[in-house]
Amino acid sequence: MKSALILVDIQNDYFEGGKSELNHPIEATNNAKAILNFFREKNLPVFHVQHINLDNKAGFLLQGSIGVEINSLVTPNKDEKVFIKHVPNSFFDTGLAKTISDNNINHIVVCGMMTHMCIDTTVRYAKDLGLAVTLIEDACTTKDLIWKGDTIPAKIVHATYMASVHGMFADVMTAEKFLESSNIIC
Repeated sequence: MKSALILVDIQNDYFEGGKSELNHPIEATNNAKAILNFFREKNLPVFHVQHINLDNKAGFLLQGSIGVEINSLVTPNKDEKVFIKHVPNSFFDTGLAKTISDNNINHIVVCGMMTHMCIDTTVRYAKDLGLAVTLIEDACTTKDLIWKGDTIPAKIVHATYMASVHGMFADVMTAEKFLESSNIIC
């Protein structure tokens, strides 16, 4: 199995003081950083995905803003490719699928933001591409959602999503479990 890490949208607007702060982004990013360090130490491929909203009405992740920048905790190295996207799917019109195919990668490890949006779309589409997916649950995060006037806490949104993809679309595990079993997985 040839593995690669995909870090999705770990960008400043999702952190404290950003335009769309998520639930516990530092904790999720620190876990993503541990996975990133593992991939770097093993010289395994690392791909960063950066979302840039083309519609200023979105109010966050706007081109040229500090908020759109990849967070400094997971700054890409010069040899790590950054794929720019404008929709939730990290594979749509980015070249990521071609790069994965060209490098004979058949397993991806996914970390990032937001669980209910870009992580969801990316993981499900990766399965459609025939990739094996490991999703690091505590290296992803989301926010509270409003539905029919009720607030659904981020913790529930996140847990519901992880439960819905585990098994069918991804092998969901913690960063600690991944690092303990990474020699088997990668």
